[in-house]
Amino acid sequence: MSDAVSVVNGAQFDGAVQVRDAGLVGMVTLRGDLDSQELAKAVKSAIGLTLPDARGVKAGTKGGVAWMSPDELLLFCDYDEADALVAKLDKALAGEHFLAVNGSDARASFTLTGAGVREVIAKGSPADLSPEAFKQGEMRRSRLGQVAVAFWLSAPDTMELVCFRSVGAFVYDWLCVAAAEDTLPEYFNAG
Repeated sequence: MSDAVSVVNGAQFDGAVQVRDAGLVGMVTLRGDLDSQELAKAVKSAIGLTLPDARGVKAGTKGGVAWMSPDELLLFCDYDEADALVAKLDKALAGEHFLAVNGSDARASFTLTGAGVREVIAKGSPADLSPEAFKQGEMRRSRLGQVAVAFWLSAPDTMELVCFRSVGAFVYDWLCVAAAEDTLPEYFNAG
């Protein structure tokens, strides 16, 4: 069996903002009733976090969890632990109406670092990325150019972005062009 590799195999671009392949990340889609106490307990037990609010994302020592829709969460863990996380959820939620799927190999993940991360994403997303409308701990499912993405601020100057693996190389190239030196409009950083 071949070794797993990320879509752009560790690539990094240093421009006005650094764009970096986040490598292999475990990502488990969990669908179910987000108001269910059993589901909340299963997530807490599996990754040590409570459920996020709508459009929220949380990170902890055992992983992370992002709200994706009224009946869907995306759980993050180490890549090698994703299958075990699915098994743990399957056991904890036996008898409940739910779906837990390891989607790690279906997605690509990137990290953008620098004061202009909002500017880079705003070049291609219709989401309001102003500091008043988009804060750390919130995530957006949106578009970047013509492809679907999800992104959130993990720190004030750090943006995490997830897309389907099939468009991962395109998204990486797009981000590198958008992050080139002397191309940021500085709309959000204007004094």
